[in-house]
Amino acid sequence: MAQVVFVAVDLGAESGRVLAGKLGDGKFELEELHRFPNGPVRIGEHIYWDVLRLWTEVKNGLALAVQKYGSQVVSVGVDTWGVDYALLDSNDELVGNPYHYRDRRTEGMFEVAFQKVPRDEIYRRTGIQFMRLNTLYQLLATVVQKSPQLRIAKTFLMMPDLFHFWLSGEKVNEFTEATTTQFYDPRKGDWAKSMLRKLGIPTRILNCPIVPAGTVLGELRQHVADEVRATHQIKVVAPASHDTASAVAATPLSDENAVYISSGTWSLVGMEIREPIITDKSLAYNFTNEGGVYGTFRFLRNVTGMWLIAECRRIWAREGNEFTYDQLTQMAAEAQPFKCFVDPDDPRFLAPENMLDAIRSFCRDTNQPEPETVGEFVRCCLEGLALKYRWVIERLEELTGKTVSTIHIVGGGSQNWLLNQFTADATGKLVQAGPVEATATGNALVQAIALGYLGSHAELREVVRNSFPLRTFEPKPDERWQQAYERFCQFVK
Repeated sequence: MAQVVFVAVDLGAESGRVLAGKLGDGKFELEELHRFPNGPVRIGEHIYWDVLRLWTEVKNGLALAVQKYGSQVVSVGVDTWGVDYALLDSNDELVGNPYHYRDRRTEGMFEVAFQKVPRDEIYRRTGIQFMRLNTLYQLLATVVQKSPQLRIAKTFLMMPDLFHFWLSGEKVNEFTEATTTQFYDPRKGDWAKSMLRKLGIPTRILNCPIVPAGTVLGELRQHVADEVRATHQIKVVAPASHDTASAVAATPLSDENAVYISSGTWSLVGMEIREPIITDKSLAYNFTNEGGVYGTFRFLRNVTGMWLIAECRRIWAREGNEFTYDQLTQMAAEAQPFKCFVDPDDPRFLAPENMLDAIRSFCRDTNQPEPETVGEFVRCCLEGLALKYRWVIERLEELTGKTVSTIHIVGGGSQNWLLNQFTADATGKLVQAGPVEATATGNALVQAIALGYLGSHAELREVVRNSFPLRTFEPKPDERWQQAYERFCQFVK
């Protein structure tokens, strides 16, 4: 097969990238063409996404792909983080800047929501874990605060759907992203509109079809094609547009009992299942059923991930100490083990002004010594993450009735060899790390299936195994992990 190129636009919470996914003769290769920063923009009391700049960068990256690969470029697809959305008016123009999920307007929205719809009813309808940042509470905040946006809005699109609309002219809600809202009903296969009405959220804005990952939306709009200097037809494909769904799609799971950890700003710890698990116990453990590819669900729990270390690193840089992630990992490896550790999901870590102070506060409140050195802070976070992974995996085994065989860690966090080893040691499970670029790989290869260049999901995963090296970490017995875990379980809310 002659080489073809699928352009994967991968927008993350800290940076965005446009990559060329090159497929030929059963092998796949990724090439980064364009990278650009992303992050919140503060205006007054609120924080937003700079969506127009992101759109410009998407086009810049696509232009680079066309310039380099010409007619080999056959399609483009976008994945982003979950939960955030855009509203369009009757002219299909943006109604305000899309809010950032860490914006504080959702504070107190749990209490407001549960007065109108009981917590267990929301979970029974949606199967989605409760997080203050979920789209449901973002929209509810807009209602409570009497924002004029909802009066003007005609159409609701999640963030990747917005970019696909701007690329193709087609307005859809892609399934994997739609499920992160906490108002999609997986049993009914549609929006939970009656629940939204009870909350006062207008359902008229939910007027776009919900489509599965791998839907061909059409061709690049002519004015966009002109801007990027494409002289041939380029398809726009909605991949698994939630970044974790794309990452899981490309995870080379060893068997149905394997666990994946998509490790980045967040760590998504879960299993791939065929039917959602919505029970009293899954509610009690706050597990979620997010959409996957090809008839699957991602049964998982969100764990605050490398955000902890990224925020520490930002504070150190502000103080004049610039550290690479490799330097931080090495300092953590040399620091005192089991001095202290955090529960990464403690609410104080969601959006603190100073992560170092938040970690100190947690340690004080849990009667642990505070970390003092840079290495101790990083080790405190990494040990806490590994212990939380074990906690989640034990509950996965309980809820699914399966015994986990292997843990597959993918994404940027899979490069942290120390966390990988800690995870093996804390859980007693074999860990396989890689591919690092799972999200962009899944994005591109779902496009390949959509256009007929690959035949199935199984073939996609075989291509991944043949294309990327995987690193194995075997657990090293150490009774101190069990002692630490027993202490840790006392901290978990």
